[in-house]
Amino acid sequence: MKTIIIYYTFGGSTQKEAARLAAELKAPLCRVKETRNRSFLGSFIPGGYLAMHRKPVSIQPLDVDLKDYDQIYIGCPVWAGYPAPAFNAIVQQLPAGKKVELFLCSGGGGTEKSESGTKEMIEKKGCSVASYRDVLTGVKPGKMKE
Repeated sequence: MKTIIIYYTFGGSTQKEAARLAAELKAPLCRVKETRNRSFLGSFIPGGYLAMHRKPVSIQPLDVDLKDYDQIYIGCPVWAGYPAPAFNAIVQQLPAGKKVELFLCSGGGGTEKSESGTKEMIEKKGCSVASYRDVLTGVKPGKMKE
């Protein structure tokens, strides 16, 4: 089974978890970047609103073709109890028939209130959710230095 780890990170915690998984699974990494450079404040006020309303943001083109993989791990930070808006953009690009594993990273809270809706988004794309994991990093939010 061909596996890839695709992730969006803001503060770096999701990137660390993605790298750990990639090493464990011997799978390639694909980092997703938004087309605009979001500030710290801009991530949590409008970003939190977009996350709660499941709105996607514009992301840069992926450097991989997701059709080439059977199993896709998707990771992102949690904003306002929901996956960050870049997650919604990733889901839009999922080809049908894929096995999806989710890891959602948070410094303080989980995704209990959004879990069922998040799984439903994946299933509406014709994919199956093989696992869903909240990763409590314990790291306060902050913007990653590029």
